[in-house]
Amino acid sequence: MTDLFISSIRMANSVDYTEYPYTLPVIQQLNNLNLKENVTFLVGENGIGKSTILEAVAVNYGFNPEGGSKNFNFSTKATHSGLHQHLVLSKGTKYPQDGFFLRAESFYNLATEIERISLGNAYGGKSLHEQSHGESFIALMLNRFRGNGLYLLDEPEAALSPSRQMAVLSIIDDLVKNNSQFIIATHSPILLAYPRAEIYVLTEAGISLTPYKETEHYLITKSFLNNPERMLKYLCD
Repeated sequence: MTDLFISSIRMANSVDYTEYPYTLPVIQQLNNLNLKENVTFLVGENGIGKSTILEAVAVNYGFNPEGGSKNFNFSTKATHSGLHQHLVLSKGTKYPQDGFFLRAESFYNLATEIERISLGNAYGGKSLHEQSHGESFIALMLNRFRGNGLYLLDEPEAALSPSRQMAVLSIIDDLVKNNSQFIIATHSPILLAYPRAEIYVLTEAGISLTPYKETEHYLITKSFLNNPERMLKYLCD
């Protein structure tokens, strides 16, 4: 494990918890999220707050809310919350030499901005709009992520086939070996399998560090694949 760029995430003391997103239970219980490994996953049901937390971490650290590096300053529509103003990030002694905030839902806007400012060569030399969604994600990670960096990924599996998700695992591993840190919000049981990763499960009851094979994502997927006929009979009859 390298010296992490972010070692903990917590709420500031003076917060009004009567307004969204502070009404979310996971925000109210974000007392001190300690990060000890180079890869941290945030998982939970849609609407629980994992993307909201990741977005706030990104903006607090200086990334553009819609994605990109710290040098990006475009805005299609400002929809991010003010949560970033109330987060306290404990930072390491070293500063990342690279960094990127990648979010699936605004990737089209990011790709458009990359074309507008003529940065295509840094992303593989081919327009991200002229590739499939999955191909453009892989091209970005292979060509733009240089290592010794902080990478925040919001549901990267949204555009990726299972085989491409496994390719991303390999890319992540190469970057981790090059002194990088990842914080990833995901639903993917494939990505969650990354060895030595910390998995924080976010629920209405709070935030808990959970072993991979005890996550609902793993257990449900395993149950389905072990006997899809039985599961389909239960779901579709």
